[in-house]
Amino acid sequence: MKTNLKRTVTASIGLAGLVLSLLAGRSTLAAPASTDSEWIQLFNGKNLEGWTPKIKGYALNDNFGNTFRVEGGVLKVSYDQYEKFDDKFGHIFYQEPFTNYVIRVEYRFVGNQLAGGPGWAFRNSGIMIHCQPPESLEKDQDFPVCLEVQLLGGSGTGERHTANLCTPGTHVVMEGKPITRHCNDSTSKTYHGDQWVTVEVEVRGSKIIRHVVEGQTVLSYTQPQLDDQDPNAQKRLRAGVPRIIDHGYISLQSESHAVEFRKVELRKLKD
Repeated sequence: MKTNLKRTVTASIGLAGLVLSLLAGRSTLAAPASTDSEWIQLFNGKNLEGWTPKIKGYALNDNFGNTFRVEGGVLKVSYDQYEKFDDKFGHIFYQEPFTNYVIRVEYRFVGNQLAGGPGWAFRNSGIMIHCQPPESLEKDQDFPVCLEVQLLGGSGTGERHTANLCTPGTHVVMEGKPITRHCNDSTSKTYHGDQWVTVEVEVRGSKIIRHVVEGQTVLSYTQPQLDDQDPNAQKRLRAGVPRIIDHGYISLQSESHAVEFRKVELRKLKD
């Protein structure tokens, strides 16, 4: 029994030594295969390369009032060159559409809301996903047909969730039931003040979309689709666009309250 025990211990020590040796010589081991791509920086921290602004009442690429800008390595939505808001809702679109991916942003609201902005737009912005192509927006169109991951900040008191879902020109399905109301609350906590908040959106075509705030899933839904009662969506349907939406462009929103994005990155997912 003692001899067998000694052999067992010796073998265990030898195996442990082999494992440590292999770990120490990592160059001899193949790295584990990644199931998805690495993070792509959609915002380069220097300029708006790869992004196209569209502001209501202005042509595509007319960045009225220098609304979207880069300062100090941060993508800013600013209104210091406006007198008042006047419903100049704006969006800045990334240059290519995506289907299966995770987008991650770090955002914060700063300063005061611009005069003339609607009350509901206080500390309000959004990540718009599955957007119609930017060149297809009408000159005076308020919002693209899309799914809006609504970003909200607290007022200092009370509860105000972020990463909600709003649906300009669209509907979704939740827990097997069609959802036609325009905005749907997440279960996130409230973020008061000017703190940075991390939001991720996992998008798998039309199969499932999840909103994640600071690592916690706060909302999910399936089967995004065009709302055949919405005038802008009707134009998409007449143009032959499928009712079920499984891909589209990404944009960030301008709704009258200054907001900053210090990170906008994307990781493609396999089907």
